[in-house]
Amino acid sequence: MEVVEVAQLYREIKKHFPFFDASVEKVKADYKYLKDFPVETAQENIDRYILTETVEPKIANIRGRLGDLQDSQRSKEAAAEHFANLDEWVSSHKPPPEGYWETVMRKLRGETNA
Repeated sequence: MEVVEVAQLYREIKKHFPFFDASVEKVKADYKYLKDFPVETAQENIDRYILTETVEPKIANIRGRLGDLQDSQRSKEAAAEHFANLDEWVSSHKPPPEGYWETVMRKLRGETNA
């Protein structure tokens, strides 16, 4: 994200949160924390934030809890891979690999070594 994009984002935030500090000084200060973040993702996060929150967003809100988003994406990818494996097993008329169902049962029971 460039300084100009931070300023544009802050202008958008200011429309919905009148007391938000969108000054040049604030834009320059916060750029340090936003320069490595994609502007499209920041805008999406702010759009969601505006719909659900009543207090001014902070940098963590603009970044959208990136770690949580990455974890969510990894989970979605793992689920897609799992379903692809299931589809492959069904179409090939082969059973799942040895120990598959035992591992599933351990996970369902909450065993940590699953």
